[in-house]
Amino acid sequence: MTTHNFRINSLRFLFSPFKGELVRVCLLFLLLLSCKEGEVNNKYCSLSARLVIENVTQAPVLFTACESMGEYCTVKSDGQRFLFANAQGKTDPINITSNQTGYYLGLNGFIVGRLTIPEIGEDDTRVVCFDLACSNCYQNYNITKPLVLQTAGYAKCNSCGRTYNLNDCGNISNGPAGRSLYRYRVYYYPQSLLLQIRNP
Repeated sequence: MTTHNFRINSLRFLFSPFKGELVRVCLLFLLLLSCKEGEVNNKYCSLSARLVIENVTQAPVLFTACESMGEYCTVKSDGQRFLFANAQGKTDPINITSNQTGYYLGLNGFIVGRLTIPEIGEDDTRVVCFDLACSNCYQNYNITKPLVLQTAGYAKCNSCGRTYNLNDCGNISNGPAGRSLYRYRVYYYPQSLLLQIRNP
């Protein structure tokens, strides 16, 4: 085949219907890649959050939230203790030690628990951490309105009326449209019973 014939055949391929289909497939693939990357980048908020609990069994409600699917607890501080509370109102305090002074509980504290089903692309359910402040009230009005932890993996804002499904990654399940809850990076090590919240 001469160089001239090769160029002609190459031009025919570029303008053939097959080429158009190939371009569409490539563009769709690139679009899917960009969406996947965007989801990863937007999963966690950019707000600061820091907490280390070296033995979660010190607070039984926290231990239950880390080990049992669909169980959640709130995390707050009174300045001397961390307070862990479940939806039934049981509270377990842990004294703040000298090596825990660098903690930062986000906007208004945390909600920590284990999802009921694995996230897309995951093989197992994971421990998740959300801010205890309503993300929509904060985003729209720059105020921190606390969420009320409810049974069955829900949290409600009594200010704006939204209810968030914690098992659905903090998405709104009832109320006006808006954004999902602010989510933080959390690492739970069941062998050592260590919980670390580090964000960003």
